[in-house]
Amino acid sequence: MTSFPAHARRVRDETLDPRRRRVSLRNCLHDFAPYGFPATWHHLATAHRIPRRIEADPSSLDRALDELETARALVLPRAVAFAAQRRRQKREGRRRVPATSHPWDSWGCHAIAYCPDPDKHPVEPLPVVVGRVLDAGAEEIDPAGRCLVCGDEDRRPLRACRICGVLPGGRANPL
Repeated sequence: MTSFPAHARRVRDETLDPRRRRVSLRNCLHDFAPYGFPATWHHLATAHRIPRRIEADPSSLDRALDELETARALVLPRAVAFAAQRRRQKREGRRRVPATSHPWDSWGCHAIAYCPDPDKHPVEPLPVVVGRVLDAGAEEIDPAGRCLVCGDEDRRPLRACRICGVLPGGRANPL
């Protein structure tokens, strides 16, 4: 199994066929897809105008990857810090899983702003949305009270936000 950085290098490798580069971008989403795979791909494809015939605009892949890497860079330091904290807790004999999982750590930093409908997702760039979810998690804001992404307070229980399409708590832990 290869990593996000390895796939990202292939996306940027202009000696490769553009179709293989597009596949590598899609493979990056297996490691980091803030909205879940289908919605994140839809966001990147529409925001960066990735054409069906990728030969028409191969540079769209680079633009999409830049946005994805910027969002991922926001999550990585927190994930590393959380892993270090868990290692310390385990050394101290506290091996129980934390009662509440951090939104940014759901599914291994995947689907932190999960959108069950691939066509309905936030319109802002991924780094903005990911930053909001991370900040809300740091402030311990209850996702049951309001949407962590758009701030909508008229939330429907166990349903995706009617404004931005994000499901609170992600697919693993709906609230």
